[in-house]
Amino acid sequence: MSIRILLVDDQELMRMGFRMVIESQTDLAIVGEAANGCQAIAAAARLRPDIVLMDVRMPELDGIEATKQIIAADDRVQIIILTTFDLDEYAYAALRAGASGFLLKDAEPAELLAAIRAVASGDAVIAPSVTRRLLVRFLPHLPDPAAPDPAAHPALQRLTAREREVLGEVARSHSNAEIAERLVLSEATVKTHVGRILAKLSLRDRVQIVVFAYEHRLVVPSPQAAGAEPSAAERGR
Repeated sequence: MSIRILLVDDQELMRMGFRMVIESQTDLAIVGEAANGCQAIAAAARLRPDIVLMDVRMPELDGIEATKQIIAADDRVQIIILTTFDLDEYAYAALRAGASGFLLKDAEPAELLAAIRAVASGDAVIAPSVTRRLLVRFLPHLPDPAAPDPAAHPALQRLTAREREVLGEVARSHSNAEIAERLVLSEATVKTHVGRILAKLSLRDRVQIVVFAYEHRLVVPSPQAAGAEPSAAERGR
């Protein structure tokens, strides 16, 4: 069965480019297009896509609000934010709204296709290096570190010690394979722990684990994080 995709971008040429790349694949199908957030919400309700490729800055209604409304209506839909670095602030807001990840607009075709398939398979962290740079850049806008002790967050009390370890590793943008190696676990066990963390914290996906961890100061990016080299998992994408 093909992965059903809705394209949302106010630039027709950009949509045409994405369409050409996506339609070259037998397992992907474009089911519709939208030029602004209002159209995107209506199209998502009508077409019920699996994936929405969502631009951020658009007329009438931006991608952030459209993301919020689409997910509120159907949390099965996965949304990939299309962004450039000058729109990082908007992309961070969209992550908090429930988007499943980032994709830079100048990404190579292979990266676009890999990102779509990754999200469709449940791996929401599409570009961990982008997530790290984004969180580092906007760390001053996150909650005050003098806020209540993160350990006091009621939901965290439901996590086991091992689950807290795994949460920290996910927040540092490590893949399941990398976490398994670091914690001397099988990948299947790591996947089970991630599923339990999502359920216990009422989070949507791995991206929201990252956001949750940084907002509650469970991890703090190092000064070098913004310029960190991509992990083995990222290079293999």
